[in-house]
Parts: sequence; structure tokens; C-alpha cells
Amino acid sequence: MDSLDYWRLCEDLTVFQAAMLVVGSDPSVDSFQIERDTADFRPHGYDAAKHAIKRALLSQAIDGNIVNEYHENPESEYPERVPDTVDIDSSIVVVESLKSWLVSRGFATGFFFPQGASGPAYLDRKNERYAPKLAAAVRAWMATDGDDVVRGKSPKQALTKWLRENAATFGLTDEDGKPNETGIEEVAKVANWRPLGGAPKTPG
Repeated sequence: MDSLDYWRLCEDLTVFQAAMLVVGSDPSVDSFQIERDTADFRPHGYDAAKHAIKRALLSQAIDGNIVNEYHENPESEYPERVPDTVDIDSSIVVVESLKSWLVSRGFATGFFFPQGASGPAYLDRKNERYAPKLAAAVRAWMATDGDDVVRGKSPKQALTKWLRENAATFGLTDEDGKPNETGIEEVAKVANWRPLGGAPKTPG
């Protein structure tokens, strides 16, 4: 059994451990060792995975517990908490929630999916009944979960934005490879949880 396999016993992980496993690296090493290396020497994809997980945790797209970073204050004997930050060694992510989030972002292979994603059949491209527009609607709905994603936008705007960015993945493009606005509009209507409109959320 590979040493990484034992990490499958964990029901939750630190942000650092989760990011390392997402990119297929052993999280047993000291995070300080990884963080102090230049980008060229850090595991490929680590910085992107760490940033994405931190943002998803802050927006509540991933369940877990956030512990803020602290910095030294020369005017105080105690370090001060830095709001809206995530300490990668103390903050925790719930593995099942992390896996659901990864699937919503189009990741269905790697450490967390040794046998491939165990998601519903209607999201499985190999299923003979796979319907791209249905999958697009579900993926868009999942990807726009969280105040950070829809802040300042209506659900329709957030959904449409995501669908345009991922149009090629679901065949929502025209012959020139440009987003098919009609198809995107149809899918957005299906995924829209506020079809009657209403004021978008704004920062509190």
C-alpha cells in the first residue's frame, strides 16, 4: 500500500494537507519547508490548489473551520488576528465536502478519487444517457454556491458567467468556439434558484 493511501483514513484535513493531496504530493512534510521554497520547487499546482481551497473555505463552498493568520504587532506583546485570512496549518476542511467541491470544479481524478468520481450517473460522461446541458446546469448550480461567488450579482448573472467560462466543456459553443448565448441562457434558466429576480446580495 502506498504511503499516501493512509491519508484516506482522515475525515478532515488541514488546508495544507488538502492542497498537497490534491496535487498528489505527500503532506507529511513540514509546510514551512514547502512555503519557503520558490515557486519552481514547490509541487506543481500546489499554489493554485491552496489558494482555491482557502477561498472556497472563506466563501463556505467547502465545510470546515477557519483559523485566521496572526501577525506580530510591535506595539503589543500579543500577536493580532488578520481578518479574512486562512492559516493553512490550523484551518480544517471536511474531506467529503472537499470532494464534492472538487467534482463541482471538474476534478474527478487524483488522490481523492482513486476509482474516479463516485458522483451521480447524470454527471458521468461515460453514461449512455449523459446529457451535457443537464450536467452543465447541475455543475453551474454547484459552482455558484457561496456568498463570495454571487456577491454583487444576481443568481442568473453568476450562473451565466460560470457557463460562459466553461462553455466548451459542455458543448455550449458555436462552430467558431465562441459561447452559444442561446444555449447558455437556457441552461441558466434551469439552474436559477431565483427565477423571479430580486436584488443581488451585497457585502454586509
